[in-house]
Amino acid sequence: MAKYNFDEIIDRHDTYSCKWDLVKDKDVLPLWVADMDFKVAPPIQKAVEDLAKHGIYGYGIVPDEYYKAICSFHKRHYNCDISEDSIIPTPCMVGAISAILQGLSQCADEVIVQTPAYNNFFSCIKNSGCQIVENKILYSDGIFSLDFESLEKQAKSEKAKFLLLCNPHNPTGRLWTRQELERILAICKKHNLIVIADEVHCDIRPNGSVFTSFLNIDKSYNDRIILIRSASKTFNTAGLKNAYIVCQNKEFLKRIDRQVNINEICDVTSFGVAATIAAYTQCDDWIIELNDYIQENYQILCTFIKENYPDFKVAKLESTYLAWIDMSKLNMSSEKIKSLLLKKAKVLINDGDMYRSPNEGFIRINLGCTHKTLKEALNRFKKAI
Repeated sequence: MAKYNFDEIIDRHDTYSCKWDLVKDKDVLPLWVADMDFKVAPPIQKAVEDLAKHGIYGYGIVPDEYYKAICSFHKRHYNCDISEDSIIPTPCMVGAISAILQGLSQCADEVIVQTPAYNNFFSCIKNSGCQIVENKILYSDGIFSLDFESLEKQAKSEKAKFLLLCNPHNPTGRLWTRQELERILAICKKHNLIVIADEVHCDIRPNGSVFTSFLNIDKSYNDRIILIRSASKTFNTAGLKNAYIVCQNKEFLKRIDRQVNINEICDVTSFGVAATIAAYTQCDDWIIELNDYIQENYQILCTFIKENYPDFKVAKLESTYLAWIDMSKLNMSSEKIKSLLLKKAKVLINDGDMYRSPNEGFIRINLGCTHKTLKEALNRFKKAI
């Protein structure tokens, strides 16, 4: 029997929600930005409410309990050894990437990114004075794979210094295998690249599947690997502003920490700290039920596409709650598909162009919603396409 009710419909209008209130038309169903419409796990809500009851919301601190919770969670779930003194708390992952690049790079250093990629990667790289190098993901008949030959050539460049790796991958939903990660690391090791690994989606995947952290591939290279993680995607706490950097290289750690302070992203909220501690110590069972529910939504989507649009392809959802759909048979740009769905169906999605998709006609749909919301959106989809 399910312990948590992911079917509960919660009206998020007029709650200062980016997802629901950015578009003024309340008839629009938003399946775009990556937050979920599920109420947080009860221990998280209680932790936040207990703080709120005090009625004083001043500056906070990060207690030892926070660091211990992070280390325990990653050891328990991924057999990943993280030391407390390797963690830097920060309000957000995007700011963390910028601080890492600014703290460790020189002008015009090249950062290799697998595209399509999370769109904020591009602004982080550009704003840090670095150059974007696109290692385009190969695509064939619904399957995505890494272009190792291209990666090898790009890593040889004298200016190549970083690989910004999204694992699991947003937006394709790929959960990179250990074998793929080993090949990536071999290339990085050969050319002495610093790896920045965004692993924020690692908890969201079919139950029983295996996620391999980049820190567990070759520990002799871990002093050139920097992780960025947060409880925000798994536990739907993005608005509480809490993420963290994990860096085992003491010199890198000092430089990153200095840049975090220069950028004034060193202070995190007490609510984010309390939520992260509760999430990482009391909510393992919630993750299991969430993943089952996301997979049910994925099956609803796949069945709908197969029955109504057999020429479209839904990428296999190995991780994340973000479905990547190939609608190239429409012979329309991704931006035009997005506009069509918004205008005729009142469904808001993300177009593939914003992720620099090498392939035209892709869209991203957020499956972090109730079955009822998804089914309504798909019914509207059918009227528009």
